[in-house]
Amino acid sequence: MAAPTDLPDIQLDATSLYREEIFTDRHAGTIRRLTPVTAEGDTDGTRFVLYSGQTQLLTPAGVLPLAFDIEADSLKDALGKFPDAVKIALEQAIDEAREMRREAATRIVVPDVGAGAPAGGGKIKY
Repeated sequence: MAAPTDLPDIQLDATSLYREEIFTDRHAGTIRRLTPVTAEGDTDGTRFVLYSGQTQLLTPAGVLPLAFDIEADSLKDALGKFPDAVKIALEQAIDEAREMRREAATRIVVPDVGAGAPAGGGKIKY
């Protein structure tokens, strides 16, 4: 007997479609250009073209993937802004890692001593 499915009805938003193009030098990274299109596939001139970059950096802990938006008006502009966008994304990743480390270091371990539980018989909570 098949169980009823309670899966959501997932549909694409026909007013928010983009055509994706990927440009790479096969060395430093990639730039994605997202061109807005209509439901018919024609270029939609009422919305902005979006650019994003991706790269990977080798760290002592392994490969660190970086993905970031690039504020640009053209592919040439995005190429010129790629290095600075990588630096900003790396700084943000380092700041996030420091914050996660700080939160983990300040986490307090509290014993769970409930009513009627013998002293020292609680579970450790994080």
